[in-house]
Order: sequence, then C-alpha cells, then structure tokens
Amino acid sequence: MDYGTGIILSGGGARGFAHAGILKALEEAGIRPDVISAVSAGAIVGALYADGHSPDEIFGIFSEGKSIFDYVRVRLPGTGLLRMTGLKENLTRHLGVKKIEELEIPLYIAATNINRGEITYFRSGNILERVMASAAIPVLFDPVTIEGELYADGGILDNFPVTPITERCERLIGVSLNPIHPEDDFDSLFGIAERTFRLSVSSNISPKIELCDMVFEPEELGDFGLLDSSRGEEMFDLGYRTASEKLKKKK
Repeated sequence: MDYGTGIILSGGGARGFAHAGILKALEEAGIRPDVISAVSAGAIVGALYADGHSPDEIFGIFSEGKSIFDYVRVRLPGTGLLRMTGLKENLTRHLGVKKIEELEIPLYIAATNINRGEITYFRSGNILERVMASAAIPVLFDPVTIEGELYADGGILDNFPVTPITERCERLIGVSLNPIHPEDDFDSLFGIAERTFRLSVSSNISPKIELCDMVFEPEELGDFGLLDSSRGEEMFDLGYRTASEKLKKKK
C-alpha cells in the first residue's frame, strides 16, 4: 500500500461547505488523509486542504464576499451561461502552489474529457485550471481547455472518484454530498435542470461507496440547492455534526 488513509470528496456545488465541516470533525478525531481524490466542489475543498489550509480557513474562504462563486456575470451566447470569475480569483489568491504535485497532500482531481467522452484523474499539472475544469457544471459554466482538449465537471462520469486510490490505501473514507429524496415541487426550469443533474451524478455512486471503510453522507443536505451558498454556515455545521456523531459511535 502506498498510503494509510485516503479520502474521497464528491461533488455537490455549494454543498461543498459540508466537506469542510466533515474534515474538521475528522481532524478532531485525529484522522488526516495521506491522499485525497476529489471532484467538482470536492476538488475545490481538496485543493485548499491539501495546500495546508485548515477546515475553518476553507470555510472562511468560501464565505468571502457573496460566495466563492461569482454567478452574476451572465454571458450569451457561449458555451456556458456563467463565468466562474469568483472561484478563479479566490483560488488564485489562496493557493500557495501552482502545480498539483507541489501540494502537501497528494491529490487526484477528476474531470470529464468532453472530446473523448471519458473521465480523467489528474495527479499533476496546473492546479488552478484542473480544479476549474473539475467544477465546470455543464451548460452553467464554460468547459476548460487543457492541452487542446475540453474538460468539464468530473461528476458527469464519476461523482465519487474512489478509483485512483482504491488499491493504494489501507483505509478509505468517503464523503458524498448528494442524498436523493423524493421531490414534487418544481417551479422553475432551473429546478428541473438541477434535479436532473443531481440524479445523473448520483446514479453510479452506490457500488463505489461500498468500497469505503467509512462514509459520511449527511441526509439533510438534500434540502440545500446546488448553488445555495447563502446557507453555507448551516451546511458546514451539518457536515461537522454528522461526522462528529458518527465518529463518536465508532469509538
């Protein structure tokens, strides 16, 4: 085995606040990852954590201004409706390294190669563009060009990227932020689009979750929208509380 503890951080949009809360609970229990495999919102949190930022610092970064994302710059026509300007500026300001391989904790970033129709797990290269690619939700955000090919949200094909580290860790801890509950109140086109995307990215998670020794999936996160960053503190606290309670039961 190359690593002791590996952590998988799923996508989930603004619900990424919960990742930081769960990482805080794990730290308090004396658990720190030796490697991280992450996608989309998980890749954002994973990059900051692997760079040495504490969970509380990550929450602070997410909470800067209106949001870590800047959703106000609408662009039509184009390949995405919105620009991820806020995310890019925040990551540029807070990441201390330029390449994935320079991080304190080894990190795999999952992104979907649009040209080839396959998932890519980046372990090296420019960290900013790879995180941006991993978090580029289709239609909402522009895909990112890396070495001449287009990449978008890794959750399209793998929203729980355990594959790169399955055989390389003594213990696997998974964090999934996409519980699916029955819903019957859709009052907008975006509501339908969000629901469809969440169903799609959750469809292939169950077999992968079973590979983990421990999994955190806060059920209440199903009540939070994909872009609902205004409730960040609630999601952080929910992640922290869920993980703390489960870890206490494991003792």
